Amino acid sequence: MEQKHTVGSLLKQWRTRRRLSQLALALEAQISQRHLSFLESGRSQPSRDMILQLAEHLGLPLRDRNLMLNAGGYAAQFPQRPLDAPDLSAAREAVSRILRGHLPHPALAVDRHWTLLAANAAVPYLLTGVAPHLLAGEVNVLRVSLHPEGLAPRILNLGAWRAHVLARLDHEIEATADARLAALRAELTALPCPEPAKQPRMPRQPQDIAVPLRLKSSRGPLSFISTTTVFGTAVDVTLSEVTIEAFFPADQDTAEAMAGLYLGS
Repeated sequence: MEQKHTVGSLLKQWRTRRRLSQLALALEAQISQRHLSFLESGRSQPSRDMILQLAEHLGLPLRDRNLMLNAGGYAAQFPQRPLDAPDLSAAREAVSRILRGHLPHPALAVDRHWTLLAANAAVPYLLTGVAPHLLAGEVNVLRVSLHPEGLAPRILNLGAWRAHVLARLDHEIEATADARLAALRAELTALPCPEPAKQPRMPRQPQDIAVPLRLKSSRGPLSFISTTTVFGTAVDVTLSEVTIEAFFPADQDTAEAMAGLYLGS
């Protein structure tokens, strides 16, 4: 989607991706279907406000709204600063507070492509046995999770967790049309999985309320459920793509084990 396109071709691509007819999008945006048809065909040139209006109704990520504006000959609306920029200091502090406040349980922040940005002091306790090359340079959290030299051998419900990860990637690819996410999904799909005979069967428990992450550890099995936090009012591209993944204990044994690991008792 980042190749050079006209506004009309981008509108049509995103409308098709969102499975909207011209009539449906026109009604949502409160314009005529004829006008939308002219915009898509290039017979009419949209104003800056019209591009932003249609992008809003199409649910475009901020970076793609900028691309559509550029395609129409307009300057980008949303700044894209590095996360360590002075202007984002309040956001960085908010992320740090959330990560610290979640201790003794693990929490981490990732970018749009699941590259690790920050992690609290409980995360290293989960990474025992992970190959050093997976933790060097830009660390991809999903690769660490499913790689045979990563956490995969320790995940007791690897089949269910892998399916959850891939389904989530599918949803993100559908929403963003991001080629790097599609490449990451292909890479993860190609990773070998343990043979069924070697993979302990973990039936769903009656108390399960979400797909848990179940890990072997020196303290016995650990079981977590995860939540996702984003900046809901972000108007900076980088900030809009930061996600905090917080893991909560799914049972009392896990809560006690993590407290013991973090406190060294």
